[in-house]
Amino acid sequence: MRFTLIAYFLLASTSVNAFAPSLSVGRCYGSSSLQSTVEAAVSPAEFNSKLEAQLAKLAAKDASSKISANDLKVVHEDEHIVVVDKPAGVLCVPSKNNDSSLSQAVFEKFGSESGRADKMVVHRLGMDTSGLVVFARTEAALRGMNTLFRTRAVTRAYEALVCGTMEETEGVINMPLMRDYEFPPYMRVSTEEHQRALIGLSVEDVGKKVLERPKESLTKFVVVGKEEMEGNAVTRVSLTSISGRTHQLNVHCAAYGHPIVGDKVYGINGEAAPNGGLKEGTSASRASVELQESIAAAVGDKSMCVHAKTISFEHPVTGDKLSFESAAPF
Repeated sequence: MRFTLIAYFLLASTSVNAFAPSLSVGRCYGSSSLQSTVEAAVSPAEFNSKLEAQLAKLAAKDASSKISANDLKVVHEDEHIVVVDKPAGVLCVPSKNNDSSLSQAVFEKFGSESGRADKMVVHRLGMDTSGLVVFARTEAALRGMNTLFRTRAVTRAYEALVCGTMEETEGVINMPLMRDYEFPPYMRVSTEEHQRALIGLSVEDVGKKVLERPKESLTKFVVVGKEEMEGNAVTRVSLTSISGRTHQLNVHCAAYGHPIVGDKVYGINGEAAPNGGLKEGTSASRASVELQESIAAAVGDKSMCVHAKTISFEHPVTGDKLSFESAAPF
């Protein structure tokens, strides 16, 4: 069946150049639209079958999340906010099956003005990521923290170990991201080819998120040190997600050629597309397949090496400047 549509998700308000990976920080804006009568290159039936199977895997993983109020590592508490150090392997918020989560443990220990655990959540970390998380105890703190995050007035830095030796001492990775229709529900670097493959599809076919425009995504990295893991070269880096997209740090590191050590989704032989969806990593110093496999074997079932190390913001009620730091567990 043939479809005709204006590919608003392809080129609206953005030039075609925005689909291609880049190492520059500059933005490309334009104005164009595309008329097309091509067949959709994506099979809705195959997409939904893959998505259902992967969601079942994720649900099983979510069920392994275990934490209680007694397990909490509290970094800061006052009458309005709580800052805790989250361990890897724990959900920040409950899944659909109401699995054990950090937010519920915090609620049980500290309570909240609203009497609801979900009204304490102002941001979250992925299940496999450890590090600092802030919760609001009062309505005023909830409103204030939401405003701080919305206006990007919160400064956060992550520490990670990545595969291989990064030659560059610092830089900015600039690669737009999109939902990956080949490996749902994960993310990948957006390319013109993969955007064009979506032409002809509807929300009913694959859902809304897959058809969203590519998201401009910027990650700043600074090399902290060069190390070894069981004889394999790894690099310790500080990462700052300037744009804050879903799985951004993971996809960008993989696409750059230095996936995060222990990343079983975006790393070597992971659940998502290899190299962030690209043919190979873009860095000249990218880690070889052999090195990545050796590191994966050394890591085994251990946690992914990425940690939310620092967070700074003004107190949402008092206005005091706050800054917290947590040592990486790797």
